[in-house]
Amino acid sequence: QVQLVESGGGLVQAGGSLRLSCAASGRAFSTYIVGWFRQVSGKEREFVAVIGRSGGSGFAADSVKGRFTTSRDNAKNTVFLQMNSLKPEDTAVYYCAANRVGLLSVDDSRYDYWGQGTQVTVSS
Repeated sequence: QVQLVESGGGLVQAGGSLRLSCAASGRAFSTYIVGWFRQVSGKEREFVAVIGRSGGSGFAADSVKGRFTTSRDNAKNTVFLQMNSLKPEDTAVYYCAANRVGLLSVDDSRYDYWGQGTQVTVSS
């Protein structure tokens, strides 16, 4: 089992950057695939990016491709989401999630463990 805690959210102007962190506690974090999702109140949760167990694989949603990148430091049990060129439409609560079994997935139902979320607000 793994527990996840996101941090790094906040208020930023359009065009700015933020780096979110997802810190994990528990064993064998390097065996987990980690995904990032976001949700706006009243809307469905949306896939943002995913990273493989070693950090050597992963991909991002078309809406953030070229602006957001994800990385991980397994020695520190932490995954990062670097968000550049932020737009007002990126405003949402961002969640990290972990999945020990299976392949990289955009489907949030595939993920077993979730953090509490961190708010990102981008002003125009």
